[in-house]
Amino acid sequence: MTLESQTYTSSGASADDDAQAGPDRQQAQPAAHRTRRRGGPLTLLRKVWLPIVILIVVAVAAFGVFRLHGVFGKTETTRPGSGLANDTKPFNPKTVVYEIYGPPGTVATINYLDLDAQPQIARDVTLPWSITLTTTAPAASANIVAQGDSDTIGCRITVNGELKDEKTNTGVNAQTFCLVKSA
Repeated sequence: MTLESQTYTSSGASADDDAQAGPDRQQAQPAAHRTRRRGGPLTLLRKVWLPIVILIVVAVAAFGVFRLHGVFGKTETTRPGSGLANDTKPFNPKTVVYEIYGPPGTVATINYLDLDAQPQIARDVTLPWSITLTTTAPAASANIVAQGDSDTIGCRITVNGELKDEKTNTGVNAQTFCLVKSA
């Protein structure tokens, strides 16, 4: 056996010696080369401790928000069936009538607010024109503007049959408006 052809194992014996020893001979490995199996509950706890802590913090925060919401953000009237005993439903409806008048055959463009304060338009209507709106709201704002193709035009707003505002204007392509701040 030559020096170049010999290979040595970690125990210092050559590979040729191992081949001569046969399969029955086993080499002893040093303690540093042995692999340890780690396991058990401590290893599992090391892997999942952070998600567990996050879940605990989220649960404590949710409980705190729930408790504070019960103290500050909630009143008894928000629960179903916990309304005030003297809370009455509106029963007296208001009837608002818008009217635009002028010489017969006059064509006008009319802008008005409905009782929900939404702007509405009626284009090229012949006069006289009127619309009746009804609400159960305690207050409503009534507003109407009209411009016609004649020299005279007028408007009128009545609430529950009572005249609240009336105006008449004259001029070329006359324009008028009526306003009731609280009907």
